[in-house]
Amino acid sequence: MLSTMGALIKLAEQGGANLAEIMLFRQLFAIPFILAWIAAGPGMRSIRTRRFGLHVNRTVIGLTGMVFNFGAVLLLPLAEATTFSFTAPIFATILGALVLHEKTGWRRWAAVIAGFVGVVLVAQPGDGHIPLVGALVGLTAAFFVALIAIQLRQMAKTERPATTVFWFSTLSVPPLAIAYPFFAQMHDWQTFAILIAIGLVGGAGQLALTAALRFAPVSAVVPMDYSSLIWATLYGYVLFGVLPSQWTWIGAPIIVASGLYIAWREQRLGLARRASPVEAPGEDPDAERERRVEQRGELG
Repeated sequence: MLSTMGALIKLAEQGGANLAEIMLFRQLFAIPFILAWIAAGPGMRSIRTRRFGLHVNRTVIGLTGMVFNFGAVLLLPLAEATTFSFTAPIFATILGALVLHEKTGWRRWAAVIAGFVGVVLVAQPGDGHIPLVGALVGLTAAFFVALIAIQLRQMAKTERPATTVFWFSTLSVPPLAIAYPFFAQMHDWQTFAILIAIGLVGGAGQLALTAALRFAPVSAVVPMDYSSLIWATLYGYVLFGVLPSQWTWIGAPIIVASGLYIAWREQRLGLARRASPVEAPGEDPDAERERRVEQRGELG
């Protein structure tokens, strides 16, 4: 569904919609899905928080990340934008080592290096087959996804997943609504329908990812997440007549393999920690599932 939303974003742009409009409709029309999920699951009491300022900070970072994430979709072909988004685990590994001082072995560092080799192959600096600005925006979007992963990991010590999802969605609407009159344009009904669909599909995709991670292990869901590259390629060809470049065909598998290995390695280490007699303070066995839902669902 997130690949579908990416295709809708490009269609909305073709209809004259701009980034500010797309972001508002994405957040506004996803709220009904989020409220339904909370009401049917943890309940409305779960949105209570004593750390409101933390959620404000989370919203600022989340909206900034969304600017780059959607910006990459607008600036790049869908397949290339999706490929660059797969570098998020690489940045998360780097930030985990630098910010959280997590022990990172040589295997994951090797995967990080391999991932960046794939990035260079896809971007081909100086070749001009994709805009350099677009590549930088795509990588920055992935960096923000990783940064949010670190922030959510810290917030999970005191905040429930439903709390962070609700407050990010709710707090993001007012600033977007304030900016909207300065960027709003008149559109035909088809473009407005596409904008509404962006929010509905984004919200539905977030719930689908939540359900997938609730009923299946992360190791089973993560490879399916990478299948979005297939859908992005199909949408790019069918709707826009664009196929990935030859360098994307070479570099993308390297980036995907790097991300999959990092995810697999982290899961192995997580299982080892859970099997240890002493569990780390505040560590939640389901934290990785919830973080992945929030990262992919909220930014995408």
